[in-house]
Amino acid sequence: MTSGVDPRVGMASGAASGEVPELDMRNIAKSFANIRALSNVSFSVRRGEIHALMGENGAGKSTLMKILSGAYQADAGGEIRLRGEPVAIDGPLAGRRNGIAIIYQELSLSPNLSVAENIFLGEEKRRFGFIDRKAMEAAAKPLLERLAAPFKASERVANLSIAERQLVEIARALTGHPRILVMDEPTTSLSAREATRLFSIIRQLKSEGIAIVYISHRMAEVYELADRVSVLRDGSLIGTLDKEEITAAALVRMMVGRELSSFYTKEHRHPTEDRKLVLEVEGIGDGHFIKDCSFAVRAGEVVGLAGLVGSGRTELARLIYGADARTNGRIMVDGKECKIETPLQAIDSGVVYLTEDRKALGLFLDMTIRENISMSVLGADALPAGLLNLRAAQQRASDAIRALGIRTLNAAVSVGSLSGGNQQKVLLSRLLETKPRVLLLDEPTRGIDVGAKSQIYQIIDGLARNGAAVVVISSELPEIVGISDRVLVMRDGHIVGEIEAKPGAPITQEAIMDIATNTANVRAA
Repeated sequence: MTSGVDPRVGMASGAASGEVPELDMRNIAKSFANIRALSNVSFSVRRGEIHALMGENGAGKSTLMKILSGAYQADAGGEIRLRGEPVAIDGPLAGRRNGIAIIYQELSLSPNLSVAENIFLGEEKRRFGFIDRKAMEAAAKPLLERLAAPFKASERVANLSIAERQLVEIARALTGHPRILVMDEPTTSLSAREATRLFSIIRQLKSEGIAIVYISHRMAEVYELADRVSVLRDGSLIGTLDKEEITAAALVRMMVGRELSSFYTKEHRHPTEDRKLVLEVEGIGDGHFIKDCSFAVRAGEVVGLAGLVGSGRTELARLIYGADARTNGRIMVDGKECKIETPLQAIDSGVVYLTEDRKALGLFLDMTIRENISMSVLGADALPAGLLNLRAAQQRASDAIRALGIRTLNAAVSVGSLSGGNQQKVLLSRLLETKPRVLLLDEPTRGIDVGAKSQIYQIIDGLARNGAAVVVISSELPEIVGISDRVLVMRDGHIVGEIEAKPGAPITQEAIMDIATNTANVRAA
């Protein structure tokens, strides 16, 4: 299949091979009040298969899996079969009894308990009516050895890294001897090395015959792991691709209904001398890693900052923003030297920074959209006697919701309840309320689906068209190539090269990597 709707939609995908699927969900529908979440979705997974499930936020992936686990009940008319036999999964316990385990994106461990206590939480082993921790540790040991876990069953979970905690979640899932394992965005908080280790474990579980449903928005992971991939859009199954059919173009077209080429539609603007210099960075450093970095950005330019992980991109942006202390150099905005030693001074100078970790460092997840958007301009809403002008804050939030297309019922919704793309728009809205001249955007599309990425690109392009100077840091080379007018390449704390998009000579990923890895000099030698 390369386009359109998969001819297998509406039938069990595994039936095409004559094999009885481990899981066969047929014509699953679900409505909440008058909102249709799923429309007659059919989805199957074979024994010992990794079947990726993709789609934008709100496409229906989580709803489908919650029906599988028993957390939700499907509307009448659908059917779930396990190994060819129809089953009724009327609750999470029934799902677990039928060999179904789900590991959610947000880990659900108790940090104050030990690894063994978390693995057997709710199913504690007892002796004479008391919890038998030694027995649980003994039972947990072979599970941890199976996963090559580098910690003991007696270790407190609070002392473990995110990647190690994920192993605890997997071990807990394995206690029920699952036949079907669902993993929801398992690499969101993992480094590349940790993700590689997780992939090895997933392949091991596959080799043991476990049917794995792998939910992810990261195409590189799907290419590497998936035997098949199914795509949901607006609650409907758009199609299923076999491994040899999986391409970025096909997946994007299925997920958002348009071609991959439409994501990078900006017209590259070439800097000219008559364009005003907005940001000038001259010889700044931190006395340790970042040394003698200089560059300039003109009004209306989008400059990409590329390089391998650890090259110093984020560190440089934080120096410019005043989040970290610089020991030398100077920063000029609109031709005027600025004293920027703190983020507040940066904002006052017209410089804002979008952090790469919006949840931990950017947003107040328990607060509302309105409160988050107004956080940087509270002084503008001050009334006598220390009160806030809530009407002004509400109007500001309503304007931002409309301008950036934030999908929400209203501004009083908690930011933590929004999708990743909408959270990113809220954070961008807060920055824009300060009327910045310079925007430093660090991984602006990390952790969001392809549709939301396209919207973020449009926002970035619009900011540049309105005269702002935009610097974008991204680890995704297609993104850097697609949205940048120029690319600065960093290596070992230095800016070591610059590539400009020119008519007939576009920026290429290969050219960036040559500079980032010093390959060009090696070839020349």
